[in-house]
Amino acid sequence: MVPILFLGIDAGGSKTHALLTDETGRVLGRGYGGNGNHQTAFAEAKTNIDNACSEALQLASASKEDIAFAYFGLAGADREPDYNILRPMIASLSFERYAIACDTMIGMRAGTKRAHGAVIISGTGFNAAARNAAGEELQYGGFGYLFGDGQGSGTDLAIQAFRTSIRSWEGREAPSLLMELVPKQLGYSSLQQMYDDMLDNGKTPSYELAKTMFEAAAQGDKVAIRLLEDAGREHGNAVNALIKRLHMQEEMFDVVLAGSVMSRGASPHMVDAIKTAVAEVAPRASVVKLSVDPVIGAVMSAMDQAGITIDASVDATLRKIIL
Repeated sequence: MVPILFLGIDAGGSKTHALLTDETGRVLGRGYGGNGNHQTAFAEAKTNIDNACSEALQLASASKEDIAFAYFGLAGADREPDYNILRPMIASLSFERYAIACDTMIGMRAGTKRAHGAVIISGTGFNAAARNAAGEELQYGGFGYLFGDGQGSGTDLAIQAFRTSIRSWEGREAPSLLMELVPKQLGYSSLQQMYDDMLDNGKTPSYELAKTMFEAAAQGDKVAIRLLEDAGREHGNAVNALIKRLHMQEEMFDVVLAGSVMSRGASPHMVDAIKTAVAEVAPRASVVKLSVDPVIGAVMSAMDQAGITIDASVDATLRKIIL
């Protein structure tokens, strides 16, 4: 029997990954490329996406005509002006059946066994998205503090850790372990040395300070715990707004947590706050952490779009893929 082929593409700002499987979840080809975000590298993005797809097809001795469905999860697919660029760009790759979406959606799909749900992505920045059982989608975030984002992202937590160490040192905040952990993380022998060097030389705190916040909370620091709980409540508030707008309050679905901040294991306080906030609005929802590569969600989405039911066996096979 001729296998039915599905192609999933995760095109991010640093790399593009294409994964080709059959209907059982068996991997037949993989492809890789560079920056796939049209916002930062338009001409290169198209080439990198095409190269990743071609590599995966070549390894499987397949052609674009053989693909039952291709699903493109694209960084930068945020607004209608983006889609006005991306629709003709992806159409020019000549796949007969395909769909495009923001890469947040393949992250959501990779984290759940359902075709609908919600996702919170917190890394350097922040995004949230949701899809209800009727297939309606909404997303927001990724545009920075001025546009309502920021609280709880890695960048924000790093800034909070730094400024809290200063405030505690000066007596404007309760004493905190951050007074010791922050200068140590940045390579200073004292907070005074850090303070002077940052001011005198116009330096900014490292993103790595986000993990320092979790380390302090894991050691019972009340200030760090409060800040992480505040961040978790804001993440919960963000996804709850989408849940309400899509009328998902009574649905059963997963809220998938993805991104480097969500994978921090030193302290549960942020995740616990998210769970509490979500439960208040959608009591049948479960909060889960993403544990597989998002490109697997792109393959799953391709199967969904083709009308393929992903049974337990196929789901398990896909989730065992090591990338």
